[in-house]
Amino acid sequence: MGAGESADDFAAIENSQLYKKFMKQCPSGQLSLHEFKKILGLQDMNPQANMYVEQMFHIFDMNQDGFIDFLEFIAAINLVIRGKIDQKLKWYFKLYDADGNGCIDKKELLSIFTAIQAINGYTSMPAEEFTNMIFQKIDVNNDGELTLEEFINGVEKDKDLMELITKSFDLSNVLKDWVLSGPIKNEAWFVLT
Repeated sequence: MGAGESADDFAAIENSQLYKKFMKQCPSGQLSLHEFKKILGLQDMNPQANMYVEQMFHIFDMNQDGFIDFLEFIAAINLVIRGKIDQKLKWYFKLYDADGNGCIDKKELLSIFTAIQAINGYTSMPAEEFTNMIFQKIDVNNDGELTLEEFINGVEKDKDLMELITKSFDLSNVLKDWVLSGPIKNEAWFVLT
């Protein structure tokens, strides 16, 4: 048990319908990438969408052990579904920064946006147009890269851009589908409120 976790906390988790569902779908308690794709219905994607799902898996794997356990999974669901906008923007940034260098370049954003369109079917504009618009609006020093600060400040200052990004990049529907499917609807408030 980690710091601040009691036996009562774990007893509550073990009695949870979400925990039971997770363990039924993943008896080892450790989701592999393959199992992650399967339980969220994200297998057999095109290569770009597959890359995005893999990036999402690695971000959810907080301890970087190659698996997602129940607590990591619930933490990820809570962030994506309930997180405050600045938390979500930091998460989005980390997701878009595919090479992990602390900046998002046009190629990364274009690749991620194309992948997300393949996953959720939302295509309000072509990926190239979207990418160019983002950089035109928020790349304040015109260096072709977005830092975390540029990204968050730029998106938070532009209401239309905020709405577009949250609609375009929102995968909470994928996670909500998992949470709300089956016999756990009574407990869904835990994650969704």
